Amino acid sequence: MIKRTLFFSNPAYLSTQNEQMVVSFPEDDKPEATIPIEDLGYVVLEHPQITVTNGLLMKLLHNKTAVITCDRQHLPNGFLQPLVGHSEQTERMRYQLNASVPLKKQLWQQTVIAKIHNQANHFLARGKNTLRLKRYANAVNSGDLGNQEALAAAFYFQNLFDIEGFSRNQKGIAPNNLLNYGYAILRAVTARALVSSGLLPSVGIFHSNKYNAFCLADDVMEPYRPFVDAVVYNIVDSGCQIEELNKNIKSDLLMMPAIDVIIDGKQSPLMNAMSRTTASLYECFVGSRRKILYPEFTSSLQARDVS
Repeated sequence: MIKRTLFFSNPAYLSTQNEQMVVSFPEDDKPEATIPIEDLGYVVLEHPQITVTNGLLMKLLHNKTAVITCDRQHLPNGFLQPLVGHSEQTERMRYQLNASVPLKKQLWQQTVIAKIHNQANHFLARGKNTLRLKRYANAVNSGDLGNQEALAAAFYFQNLFDIEGFSRNQKGIAPNNLLNYGYAILRAVTARALVSSGLLPSVGIFHSNKYNAFCLADDVMEPYRPFVDAVVYNIVDSGCQIEELNKNIKSDLLMMPAIDVIIDGKQSPLMNAMSRTTASLYECFVGSRRKILYPEFTSSLQARDVS
C-alpha cells in the first residue's frame, strides 16, 4: 500500500478522533477535514502557526508516520520517529553495532557502485556520455579508498544541468535549492525505513560525523539520489521559475516517496523499495545475505515530465 504525504503550508489545528486525523482551519468558511491515520506515511509541517495535539502525535508514531518539520527557509529540518520501530529492535541493533570493518567496507563499496551506476543511467536517459562515470564505477574498491564516489559526483553535477556557473553546493545557485529539498525528503524516507527495520539511523557504514544523527540514512540514500535528480531535472527542463520553491515545485518533490522505481527486476513505489533496501541491509548485518538490494535507475520510468 502506498502511504499518503500530507503537506501543511497554512495555519491549521491538527487533532485526532476515531483513528482519524482531524484538520481544522482558522478560516470560518473552510470546512474541517478528516484523514485515516493508517493511510499516512509522511506529514510535512511548514507553517509556524500549526498546532498538533499530543494525542495525534502518539497515533502517528504508532503508525510509523514520519512527521517532518521545516525551518524559516521552508526546508525540512526535523524528523520525528518512534523509539521502538521493530519488535526485535534490540537484537537487530546489536547485529548492526557488531558489524565488522571489512563488512562495512564491502557494503559501502556496493553502495557507491550502485549510486554511480544510477548516475550513469540518468546521464544515458538525458543523452549524455556515460563512459567516464562507468570508469569511476569500475574503479571502486572495498571501502572506496580512492574516493570514486566524490570524483563521480563532481563530474556528474558539472555536466548534468545546462546552467552556467552551476555546481553542487547547498548554498549555491538554483536548482541547488530544489536538490536540497528533495534530498531532505529522501533522507526522511530512508530514516523511516531504517527505524521500521529495527536499525539505528545514526550509526553508519561509512558516514561517521559525530554531529550527524543520520549517518546510516545518509549512506543508504546515496543510490536513490539520482531519482531526486531526475525529478529536479524535469522541473528545470519545463522552464518554470526555480529561484524560489513555490507550491507546485514542492508538490512535485513531495511526490518522491510514491514515484516508481525498479528493484530486484520489479516495479515498486520508492518508499516500498527503500523498505526492501533497509531489510536487506539488516540481512547483511546478520550474515544471511551478501549484498544490499538497491533500485536500478531506468529511463522509461524517470526521464519524463513530472506534471
